Amino acid sequence: MITGKSDTIAAIATPRGNAGVGVIRLSGPAVRDIQRQLVAVQLEPRKATLVKIFDQQQRLIDQVLLIFFPSPDSFTGEDILELQGHGGVVVMDMLLEHILSLGCRQARAGEFSERAFLNGKIDLTQAEAIADLIEGQTRSAVRGAMRSLQGDFSKEIHHLLEGLIHLRMLAEACLDFPDEETDEVPVKEFEQRLLSVREKIKHLLDSAHNGSLLRDGFHLVLAGRPNAGKSSLLNVLTKNDTAIVNEQAGTTRDIIRDRIDLDGIVIDVSDTAGLRQTSDSIETEGIRRAKNELENADRVLLIIDEADYSEAARNELLSYVEHNIPVTIIRNKIDLQSIEPEIKYREQWVEILISIKSGAGLDLLYRHLKKITSSEALNEGIYTARRRHIDALQKANISLQNAAEHLSVPVELELLAEDCRLAQSSLNEITGEFSSEDLLGRIFSSFCIGK
Repeated sequence: MITGKSDTIAAIATPRGNAGVGVIRLSGPAVRDIQRQLVAVQLEPRKATLVKIFDQQQRLIDQVLLIFFPSPDSFTGEDILELQGHGGVVVMDMLLEHILSLGCRQARAGEFSERAFLNGKIDLTQAEAIADLIEGQTRSAVRGAMRSLQGDFSKEIHHLLEGLIHLRMLAEACLDFPDEETDEVPVKEFEQRLLSVREKIKHLLDSAHNGSLLRDGFHLVLAGRPNAGKSSLLNVLTKNDTAIVNEQAGTTRDIIRDRIDLDGIVIDVSDTAGLRQTSDSIETEGIRRAKNELENADRVLLIIDEADYSEAARNELLSYVEHNIPVTIIRNKIDLQSIEPEIKYREQWVEILISIKSGAGLDLLYRHLKKITSSEALNEGIYTARRRHIDALQKANISLQNAAEHLSVPVELELLAEDCRLAQSSLNEITGEFSSEDLLGRIFSSFCIGK
């Protein structure tokens, strides 16, 4: 929940744990008064000053560096004071406890970034990028978050908003001045402008989907009959003995998860129990969990022993997978059948013939994984994006699709203008120019303390 900005907040900004240096940050109107209570020294803005901090009984707590950032030229837009002291857990807690006793309160998670947003220093996508930058698990994710933090994503949204504003202006002009020059509505101009904005939204949606992969990762599920090679493939992908491999069927009873970094994309790989009819109660539970995992996959690799491959066997395995989830069929153990590695593109799925044991065809599999995760396109120009960004872009696109339908005879400009307004409202939610307090509260509460 968003609270007022009249109070002063403080928090430890560095991770909890022993370290060489720890940082405590303060922000708010009482910063200058608290600084004077800490030390009787006039601080020069943005210049580190070495001072000693004493508690109420004049006992030395720590020797620290103080740096003062006056408003409005600070991260939050308010007066900020930073203390850089020794990073021990106890000494940091002692410093913070003393500071809180001088007239400020403990900051909530994400409250510093929230104040920066509320004071117009950053927009909502940039605020989210701060958290994404801190949590980035790959180099590509960090670079993408930095692009968002620098405002690249926001600029794209603002370009879309400019196009929508021109559309609304044109519609309002036709409504307000119907007798000027001609009674004809410039349908062609409306169509061209709508098409231009929708094409930009489509491009931005593609980028946002890739950006969400940078942030959230790609969920890849391995499934198939027992002993088809699922666990062996998991070990190859993770370059580790993550799963037990044994000739006995049904070795994997539960979901085994691991994570790989494929050229900047985080891929969460799940190995599942073999899919078959069984009377074993434990194996049955494993198969039930495997089916649940399949429902949440971004992509399923169905592994089939080449010796058992047939149209009927393939279709039976495909029946376990929802129709809207992409599938790649891995035909394994081709070395035992003297078959060459190959990739086949079918209408509804892709087939890759490999030998996990010998390594034949694994290069085809890796190239395929890079293609389906778009990792080859993530080297430059992609920024991190969240599910809410994609939802807002999709809502805006639907509104513009409805707007285009109002250009058929008879032209309904009032409805067209309203749909353009709804699209604009959806885009404004992304940058936070129009956002509910509940939405802001959810976003900033996910941040770490001290940011």
